Amino acid sequence: MSRGERHLALHLPKEADALASAVYGGGMVRLQRMVNIYVDRFYRCDDPERDIRALLQTWGYPLEGTAGLLTAVRLQHAAVAEEKHDEASVFVCATAGVSNGARAGSPRTTFPADYVPGTINLMIAVDGRMTPAAMVNAIITATEAKAAALADLGVADAENGLPATGTTTDAVILGVSQSPAYGLLHPYAGTATNIGGRIGRLVYGAVQEALAAAGVGR
Repeated sequence: MSRGERHLALHLPKEADALASAVYGGGMVRLQRMVNIYVDRFYRCDDPERDIRALLQTWGYPLEGTAGLLTAVRLQHAAVAEEKHDEASVFVCATAGVSNGARAGSPRTTFPADYVPGTINLMIAVDGRMTPAAMVNAIITATEAKAAALADLGVADAENGLPATGTTTDAVILGVSQSPAYGLLHPYAGTATNIGGRIGRLVYGAVQEALAAAGVGR
């Protein structure tokens, strides 16, 4: 991982299978790097993809194989966590703020289409082998772990005061190396599996650490 004045970049050794909600380079794609970019909280733009592309070019990152996230959280509050294992190794980087905490499933203000910088951004790298279904399962597990971290810190929905499950603008990138060095192909990544448990623990810890660094829960 490298750090610039306005961004964090997670560089993968080789191009990896990825699943991402990133505004730039998102979807089911092949990635070699993930970049989390800081913008101030007043940032508003009709074309964030254009802005990310311009910043990546300024910093010399190839546009192909790169996914970009935006955050209004100061990057010095980022938290990283890692576990290595012979079945699969997992690395997580989280930036988090909860000024726009929100509870999924409860009545609240919504919009037909909008974009503001992500408030809880997760970059997850797995050195191991996972099926596409397991990758989706891993995103579910990471989201559950994020919600648990917020619940244990007492974070509330900014509108209705109910326990928050996230914020209104969260984003996640998962990259999986599919390295042949690992014999086991993971078909699942739920909380009952070794890899799912590892992802859940690391996301939970990183989100809590990032929020603590930002003064939440003190």
